[in-house]
Amino acid sequence: MGMIGATMNAKSYLSLVQREIDKLDVSQIQAMADAIYQRYQTNRFVYIIGNGGSGANASHLCEDLGKSTVLDFENQKRLKVLSLTDNTPYILAWGNDTSFDRIFVEQLKNFGEAGDLLIAISGSGNSPNVLRAVEWAKDHGIETIGVTGFGGGKLKQLADLSVHCPADDMGVTESLHQILFHYVLDDVHGRINGKKK
Repeated sequence: MGMIGATMNAKSYLSLVQREIDKLDVSQIQAMADAIYQRYQTNRFVYIIGNGGSGANASHLCEDLGKSTVLDFENQKRLKVLSLTDNTPYILAWGNDTSFDRIFVEQLKNFGEAGDLLIAISGSGNSPNVLRAVEWAKDHGIETIGVTGFGGGKLKQLADLSVHCPADDMGVTESLHQILFHYVLDDVHGRINGKKK
């Protein structure tokens, strides 16, 4: 997983990040924004999952999509978005009483319905709890997006849509995810609020 910045100065590190940004497939990023906006149009839910830094990114993306797409706080239609990383007692109960692999899929079983969207973030693409949730979602008519780094792992192949950042460092990968998530937010915000067609 490495910490590539441990061997570089700041300028070299930022140059590396810029080179990794240039490798991103913008069509994948746009497809993610399209999928989220489609759920706004159809009143379906968007669920977001991830572990560690990817879990923090899931929470951040959820907060951004839920709040920052709204201009008229009293009257505007809202995007239904929920990060399944944030219900700590629920996660701990499933992890303790059964297995950590169930912490996301069991929440999806409570909430998920056909037509919803699951955004699964995993730097390695091999997190068992993420893969289990994606498998269940696909079996129940929920579209899946896998947001990955490194080689993409199993998630890149399993998800309906892949948003892949081929960086070989977890910190760089998580940073790239956050950058593309901010674009996705801006794009969805623009369409919801009539700034973009």
